[in-house]
Amino acid sequence: MSQNLPQALDQFITSAIAFHRQQTGELPLTPFDPEWPSPCLNQHPQQPGELLHWQPVRQQPPSDMFERLGAALELPLHRDIQLWYTRYWSAPLPARHPDGELSLLFCWSPDDMERLRSNLLGHLLAKRKQRQAPSLFFACTEGDEFMTLRNEDGSVWLERPGKKPLRRLADSLAAFVAQLEPLPIEPSL
Repeated sequence: MSQNLPQALDQFITSAIAFHRQQTGELPLTPFDPEWPSPCLNQHPQQPGELLHWQPVRQQPPSDMFERLGAALELPLHRDIQLWYTRYWSAPLPARHPDGELSLLFCWSPDDMERLRSNLLGHLLAKRKQRQAPSLFFACTEGDEFMTLRNEDGSVWLERPGKKPLRRLADSLAAFVAQLEPLPIEPSL
């Protein structure tokens, strides 16, 4: 029986935080920015720049941003990408895939969700202009490559900005996540 995306994502997030705690003895750290608050922060900050512990937290209730974005584009957005970005608030999480290291993208806060909306809109409009199948990014590499979910069928692809997809990485986002191993989380956003 294959995993569904919520189970795969929950399992990876749990593994990533457990791996970090095993390596460091504590939750990940991030410098506090008073203009960039997040539900992920576990402490009450005293001053800007102070290192605070954080961890991914479930969104309650999940954001409706994808319904609004899909309506604006007159394009229903694949359920998996909606679930990806609306299940957790989190800083990016590093991971290793059989093809190399990457950073999984999440939203840090409701304000970050609105920034994501603008970026996804730009990406989808560029795809439309290039007459390519719509895709939505969810991870990136150290270089200029990123991983996308093809909106039509939910398959995962490796892409470069402005280019046709390079290659298929998985049949689904759940299958892609099941291939990942967590890496140490650096103290920054």
